[in-house]
Amino acid sequence: MVKDRNEIWEWIKAIFIAIVIAFIVRMFFFTPAVVEGASMQPTLQDQNRMIVTKIGEPKRFDLVVFHATEEKDYIKRVIGLPGDRIEYKDDTLYINGKPYDEPYLDKGKKEVIDGPLTYSFTLMETPVGGDVVPEGHLFVIGDNRRNSMDSRHIGAIPMDKVVGTTNIVIWPITEIKIIDK
Repeated sequence: MVKDRNEIWEWIKAIFIAIVIAFIVRMFFFTPAVVEGASMQPTLQDQNRMIVTKIGEPKRFDLVVFHATEEKDYIKRVIGLPGDRIEYKDDTLYINGKPYDEPYLDKGKKEVIDGPLTYSFTLMETPVGGDVVPEGHLFVIGDNRRNSMDSRHIGAIPMDKVVGTTNIVIWPITEIKIIDK
């Protein structure tokens, strides 16, 4: 009888410890995310499941998950960091006056036949409304440039709205991959 009681108690402790560890990992290190919509195609597909890392600061061209509204999170690509001057001209990204290659857009650019994939703009022509990305903010854009609600429409994203970065697709099984910048 005492042996059974001790065994039950050990199981309860083990389950409790597992729950606490899972809570800590999810709260502070990793969390799942689901891609909703076509704004990140062809890089990500609707309903892809991803792992979000909450450790570290986002870097240029990272994929970030952020709270767009109280109910909805978005996944977009970091284009501008605080203090950057961002401009698109003739389907080319310029950061602080220097052109940048975006190889993740090559497939989309080949498929577009009626103009550029990314229409020309400066930060002044977006809700950011200034010359540079504000301190403590990111400028993000979806890879499906013609079908993405992003910083061109909603402005720069405050860092305190960023959940974390992601580059690992875990579902569906046929699409498991690590996203390269």
